[in-house]
Amino acid sequence: MKRRHFAAAALFALVAAFVIAQPGTHVTRARAGFDYQELNDTQQKILSGFVSYELTSGNSGTDSSAPSQYFPRGSGDCSTNLQSNIKVNQNCLNLSDPDLQGRAQAQNETSIAQDPNNPNHIIGSYNDYRRGDSTCGVSWSTDKGRTWNDATMPTSFTRGNAFGAAREYWQGGGDTSVAWDTKGNAYLSCQVFNRGDAVSPNQDQSSAFYVYRSTGNGGASWNFPGRPVRESNDEQATGNQPFLDKQLMTVDNHVGSPFQDRVYVTWTEFASDGSAYIWEAYSADYAEHFSDPVLVSADSNYCTNTFGAGTAHGRCNENQFSQPFTSPDGTLYVTWANYNNQASVGNDNRYQILIAKSVDGGQTFSPPQKVSDFYELPECATYQGGKDAGRACVPEKGPTSNSYFRATNYPSGSVNPTQPNQVVVTLGSYINRHSNESNGCVPAGFGPFGNPQYTGVKTPGACNNDIIVSISNDAGTTFSGTAADPRTEPVATTAPGQATTDQWFQWATFTKTGKLAVSYYDRQYGDDETTGYSDTRNPELFACRDAGGNISLPPSVCTGSADNAPIANDQDAYIAANAVPSG
Repeated sequence: MKRRHFAAAALFALVAAFVIAQPGTHVTRARAGFDYQELNDTQQKILSGFVSYELTSGNSGTDSSAPSQYFPRGSGDCSTNLQSNIKVNQNCLNLSDPDLQGRAQAQNETSIAQDPNNPNHIIGSYNDYRRGDSTCGVSWSTDKGRTWNDATMPTSFTRGNAFGAAREYWQGGGDTSVAWDTKGNAYLSCQVFNRGDAVSPNQDQSSAFYVYRSTGNGGASWNFPGRPVRESNDEQATGNQPFLDKQLMTVDNHVGSPFQDRVYVTWTEFASDGSAYIWEAYSADYAEHFSDPVLVSADSNYCTNTFGAGTAHGRCNENQFSQPFTSPDGTLYVTWANYNNQASVGNDNRYQILIAKSVDGGQTFSPPQKVSDFYELPECATYQGGKDAGRACVPEKGPTSNSYFRATNYPSGSVNPTQPNQVVVTLGSYINRHSNESNGCVPAGFGPFGNPQYTGVKTPGACNNDIIVSISNDAGTTFSGTAADPRTEPVATTAPGQATTDQWFQWATFTKTGKLAVSYYDRQYGDDETTGYSDTRNPELFACRDAGGNISLPPSVCTGSADNAPIANDQDAYIAANAVPSG
């Protein structure tokens, strides 16, 4: 057996590339409504040029001249480096009112992919808050990540066929993922949604998934509108339609695979009966059309506790955080977190990671197999002064409660290209070989909001989250972690500094020569483990306030005392300036 290598590295999805013709687009006519022709001559004369153009039926956008600004050149706007870290998103800082801090500058939940046919081409995506509400943001590089530009994703509206109108407008978006095919096309998956009348006069609570394709220019521009994967119409806010959440995408970019260039998307549907099943859809025509949804999280004897929720598709009815990935032989794997297992004894509060595979291009799936047990991060409110009630987080080991961002443990899988039967899944676990009863970290059941509790959460050297590795050498039929205790399973790194600190939000992929790279957040540096700060943001407000708490006049920027505050306090996305691994 070849030796397995586990390394901490900046993660690049190693996928493929080069150019297809743009498929045709079917245009849906708008419903009868406001008619430009009914305006009198004076009204038409004073109507703005933009509105008159949009409302004139003759403007079909059929200009056949060659595009002059389609192919990318140059670099971005507010580019900067922090030592070896290169800024990916090129937006400049927005100065936000204090009550909206974080709503107009942050980028988070990143995804990145490299074109192996041209390793200079990289695309990165993220939840983008520069417009105030979240949307699906994307950046592209043509020089192996040295410089970046931003592209504008056309997500403001989509065709409204599923919503009884010509268009459906979307308030928010996110949960992006990116990939390349073998023809040079890049793809981005985006979740969009409306927030309902809790925050706006619009009661619409619809949600949907769309995939966008960048044809031949490396992510600089994208098709419009996005192509629907799944749409849930809840315009009347009845709550009877499922809410679609946490989609991830992959492309079978293995040359010679029977399903080469097939695009796969998996997601969770939260239904009104309390269930949350995992579904999948695929496209065999470069993301122009997608199949009907296919159930992934089918019934299994591993699922014994249904929580009294609906079981229309089996006992495995509480699932989340699915990730699809493919093998060189065309096998599609989907791994996810499942919460239907019965706790073993007493206050034990473990959950489980499951996996299923499809050998027919996503049309059917095998019964779920168990990858490993895991222990979820602790209930935030219990240990962080009541903050972020109902969520799990990564509490610091000191007496403060600075760390209360939402966090969770989930799986990430990959197939070894040199040994296609070897499937590796990484997962986070709060109880592991470095964090268990011997040092005072003991499972203590569940808190008032249903999330796990532990002794030793705030004790230095006791609890810590770690990245566990579970391995299959028979194409996902069995895994090393199936019957193992998380306390005994191998971890991604045994470095001393990481044995007593938290690691979380991991991702994993194999290089083309069979080395496994695992990336993650890490609290072993500085005093992050005790203070809870895990980045370099300045804690002061972005726009300075005067003695009365009002924005100073003229407005100025609060930079505080941190040396890098002027460039780091807008929550940018960065990429490590490491060479892309070639083996």
